[in-house]
Amino acid sequence: MYDIIGDIHGHATELIQLLKKLNYKADANGTYRHPSRKVIFVGDFIDRGPEVRRVLQIVKAMTDAGTALAVMGNHEYNILCFHTQDAEGNYLRPHTPNNERQIAATLADFKDYPDEWKMYLEWMMQLPVFLDLEELRIVHACWQPETVAYVRQELNGNLLTNEFLRASAIKENQAYEAIETLLKGIERELPNGQTFADKDGHPRNAMRVKWWTNPIGATFKSYGIGAEFKDEPIPAELQKGFYYKPDDVPVFIGHYWLSQEQPTLRTGSVCCTDFSVAKGGKLVAYRWSEGAALSDDNFVWVETV
Repeated sequence: MYDIIGDIHGHATELIQLLKKLNYKADANGTYRHPSRKVIFVGDFIDRGPEVRRVLQIVKAMTDAGTALAVMGNHEYNILCFHTQDAEGNYLRPHTPNNERQIAATLADFKDYPDEWKMYLEWMMQLPVFLDLEELRIVHACWQPETVAYVRQELNGNLLTNEFLRASAIKENQAYEAIETLLKGIERELPNGQTFADKDGHPRNAMRVKWWTNPIGATFKSYGIGAEFKDEPIPAELQKGFYYKPDDVPVFIGHYWLSQEQPTLRTGSVCCTDFSVAKGGKLVAYRWSEGAALSDDNFVWVETV
């Protein structure tokens, strides 16, 4: 019996409201508990929002106490790379103005707590990159079985090592492609040099795709993510390859900044719980119960304060 909670991004006020709405109560130590259920957090606890430190305090306390499980999001991965150097002393994620701007809210919240921040970095490194709980699967952005199998073999489990972290920061390494897929989603290059304008107006020659959608017969609009795509058929090259079938084991994800008045499933086997709390949307949970088919009726949420 799990309550899967989407990307929080420093919104502790909404997290507390949602936990209370789900009937979790703080014990004498301030750790939120439920008599018969546990939370699973899908990652992206940090950045963007005003209460990153408080979010980490709540989430870590729950995972330490066994009242929650959690996986790593791409923001936790990015900040680990930002703080980790390679053999030549270069940071895995360069300290560019843009990268520094993305984590500014997080670092500002810990300016007066350097030892605590170090502790949370060590904790984030111990977050699994996926969870396979047999009847349900948890990953931040994409469950691609062959990628999960590769990572499981390389790590002898699901926890990053320093060696794998460094390897994953080198483009075109298999480790790099694996982390990109699991934590950021599948990207497909457009054929014949085609490009499109992303949401910021920048030209792109590859698009994130809805890996839960059958690409055969799909259009750019139904298959692509991150831009206003035209409702035109995708080329044959993009119709080949993996997609997660509706009758597969249920998988829960975050990451995709959905915007709906009423949260809904992606398919009968894919549930996204990220409904853009950091952009004025909702903080959303899905109440999963053993043996029950996924249903839109099981979403619970609070609006951004």
